[in-house]
Amino acid sequence: MEVPEWLWPVLASPFVGSFLGVLVTRLPADRPVAVGRSACDDCGQALGPLDLVPIVSWFALRGRCRHCGAAIGPLPPMMEIGALLVALWAASVSAGLALWAGCVLGWILLTLAAIDIRDGILPDILTLPLIVLGFVATHFLAPWQMLDSAIGTVVGFAIFALIRWLYRRLRGREGMGLGDAKLLAASGAWVAWNGLPSVVLIAALAGLVMALVVARNAKQLTLNQRVPFGPALCLGTWLVWLYGPITGF
Repeated sequence: MEVPEWLWPVLASPFVGSFLGVLVTRLPADRPVAVGRSACDDCGQALGPLDLVPIVSWFALRGRCRHCGAAIGPLPPMMEIGALLVALWAASVSAGLALWAGCVLGWILLTLAAIDIRDGILPDILTLPLIVLGFVATHFLAPWQMLDSAIGTVVGFAIFALIRWLYRRLRGREGMGLGDAKLLAASGAWVAWNGLPSVVLIAALAGLVMALVVARNAKQLTLNQRVPFGPALCLGTWLVWLYGPITGF
C-alpha cells in the first residue's frame, strides 16, 4: 500500500516544531542552537528521550521538568502543534514539491512570528535565507516568475525602508525596524511583486486587530507603545503564498 505523500511532512512537523522552539529561545539570546544536548534551563539536567517526545512529553509531564519540577512554559508544545498545523494546512492546498516548499515557508514564518512577539526582533539569520529559499522555490515551481520575484524582493524592501526613513524624519525616532523591510523582501521573493499589495493589505488588517487586542489588554494604546508587525506580515505572506493574491487587488 502506497503511503500518501502528505503524510511525511505531517509526521516530521512535530519534530521540526521542537527544533523551531529551540530557535525561538536561543537565537535572540545569541546561544548556540546546533551543539550540546537539550537540558533544563533551571537545573541543567540533560533531557532524555522520554523528555523530548514532541507534544506528548510536555503534557505527560504537565509542563514541568521531570528532575527539578520547574515549569517549562507553553512554548515547546505551541511550536510543535503550530508546525503540525502548518503542515496540515499546506497539505490541504498543495502537493509534491509545492507542499514541501509551503511547509518550509510556513515553519520559518511561524518561527519569525514567535520571535518577534517574544523579543521584538526579526533575526537576519532567518529572514535573509528566506529570500534565497524564495528564489529557489520559484525556480523549481514557477521559473517564468523569477524576474517578478526579483522585482518583488527589491520593491518589498524599498517600500518599508522608505516608510521607516520617512517616519524617522518626521517623528525623530524609529518606528519600524529594518527587519520588517527584510521580511517583506523575502515575501516578494516568494509571492512576486504582484502578490505584495495583498500581503500588505492582509498584514495591515491583522496588525490593526493586534493593536486593538493590545489596547484592550492595556486599557489604552499610546503612540509609544510597540505592536510587533512581523507576525502580521508572516500571516499575509503565508495566505498569499497558499491562495494567491486577492482577486482584483
